[in-house]
Amino acid sequence: MLNLPKSEMFTDYFFKDNTFDEVFKLNSPASNYYNRLLSLITTYSTEEFKILNEYAKKSFANRGVTFATYSDNPRGNERIFPFDLLPRIIPQTEWDVLEKGLKQRNRAINFFIHDLYHDSKILKDKVVPIDLVLSCSNLNRYMKDFTPPGEVYNHISGTDIIKHNDGNYYVLEDNVRCPSGVSYVLANREAMKKTISSVFYNFNIFPVSDYPEALLEMMHSVKSDKVDNPNCVLLTPGAYNSAYYEHSFLAQSMGIELVEGRDLFTDNDFVYTRTVYGPKRVDVIYRRIDDDFLDPLVFRPDSALGVPGLMSAYRKGNVNLINAPGTGIADDKAVYAYVPDIVKYYLGEEPILKNVPTYRCDVKEEMSYVLDKMAELVVKPVDQSGGYGIFIGNQATKAEIEDQKKLIQSNPRGYIAQPTMSLSVHSTFIDGENKFEPRHIDLRTFTLLGADKEYVLKGGLSRVALKKGSLIVNSSQGGGSKDTWVIEE
Repeated sequence: MLNLPKSEMFTDYFFKDNTFDEVFKLNSPASNYYNRLLSLITTYSTEEFKILNEYAKKSFANRGVTFATYSDNPRGNERIFPFDLLPRIIPQTEWDVLEKGLKQRNRAINFFIHDLYHDSKILKDKVVPIDLVLSCSNLNRYMKDFTPPGEVYNHISGTDIIKHNDGNYYVLEDNVRCPSGVSYVLANREAMKKTISSVFYNFNIFPVSDYPEALLEMMHSVKSDKVDNPNCVLLTPGAYNSAYYEHSFLAQSMGIELVEGRDLFTDNDFVYTRTVYGPKRVDVIYRRIDDDFLDPLVFRPDSALGVPGLMSAYRKGNVNLINAPGTGIADDKAVYAYVPDIVKYYLGEEPILKNVPTYRCDVKEEMSYVLDKMAELVVKPVDQSGGYGIFIGNQATKAEIEDQKKLIQSNPRGYIAQPTMSLSVHSTFIDGENKFEPRHIDLRTFTLLGADKEYVLKGGLSRVALKKGSLIVNSSQGGGSKDTWVIEE
């Protein structure tokens, strides 16, 4: 029997069978830290904690920490990013393994992307099926035989990790196109310091405030050899984008210009930004727009977000793009199934981080299994993000299962399936109920690869499925977040 804190906020706290509760798991590496944390948190009354919770929400609103959803408005509805005041704790010894595994994984993915656009040895050696790669919608033919400065493609990687009920971490998916969410990591930490500083300063917590500096340093490291002091900019689609807060926050934090496509132009295969003092050359672009919209002369001709001539300047080595076009091949959830083999192939090492078992629906035998076991599996579109399109079999009706089978049969390459993983839960303060309840969480980590240095943000973004019983943690699906404390031992 677990001893709950003597506080009315935990009176009705419930435990689910076969679920790993990170806060109340006995004899876990974090147990002592959570015992100390809860003893401090429960010095507040329910009413006091409710007031602190409201204060945190107001601070997010005042600072513009928002995101947009587009389900009922094409221009997006701005919402405050939900934030929970009880942080997630990861001991340093546990984090060190994660960090080593993240560096290993993203280094191997970089080698993989480079190989695909050059000799494709991994395809010739039949480690990854050639038909799988050639059928990927994110394969970019304009990257063929081109190597970016520094030989880096996935400069910024957002790797999503879960903790299963066996106590082990698993990689759920890789995000190496335009991973988002890091600004909320920094915003969460700031809110914690201001709201419950008396609790925060009772622990030795690794900082996260060094991320903008590390990001700018990485951008400088992959400049062209022809430039000594690079001019870096952040290219945003504009104020109506769901992650615009993050774009503006990161640009301001790094001290670089936030630009839209209309602010840039090319001349003689160089990129310039328009300023009141005349054109100024741009050397490195942290782009937050998708490949298809980068250059209307090469990709979508109707794009008003990109810069005409940008790809020509890029291939001439006169500007670098972060992340490189064509990295989305590694985001494909069917390709994800082969990442452990990719690690072994390029690095000659056993993968430190585990994958979730994955079934490809375009493989006849695997599709038969998926169709037969649909009620026990999670089905995902291979090219979607934000939690969209996910089908959870054990929460579906018979009619919904039959509809999903038809979708898979009409486009087998477009879907993969995985066992229903039991995401760990974490105590979360529920608005309206004014009490703590367990909610499922995952972790988005952020890894930077530069020309000569690797960096992993200590902590990342712990995302919370605020809806009771839900496994979908994405903010676009109503999820929130927690501050993630990596505790120095």
